[in-house]
Amino acid sequence: TGSSDPYCIVKIDDEAIIRTATVWKTLSPFWGEEYEVQLQPGFHSISIYVMDEDALSRDDVIGKVCITRDMLAEHPKGFSGWVSLSEVDPDEEVQGEIHLRVEVLGSRGSRRLRCSVLEAR
Repeated sequence: TGSSDPYCIVKIDDEAIIRTATVWKTLSPFWGEEYEVQLQPGFHSISIYVMDEDALSRDDVIGKVCITRDMLAEHPKGFSGWVSLSEVDPDEEVQGEIHLRVEVLGSRGSRRLRCSVLEAR
């Protein structure tokens, strides 16, 4: 139909932590959702998967963004901007980008991740 029913899943080290709402029948979803979660001291990466909800079969992965611990360390005040989606399946072509704000709050002993999943196109 030329549209998707997108939602996002945020994973920390492959553990699903957050799921946004589904935005129905669009290729330019707006979520505007902000989350704050505890970070384990030894975490390695944060992955944001953009999914297409499908009532009749398994949901499709549209693409993903991976933000490593080192990338976050390079942006001590956090990262904000549009990020291109990369493929999950090497046989699939991915087009699109997602607008995110990600920052780590707190001290070494008690760190929190603030993640804003804003929109995609």
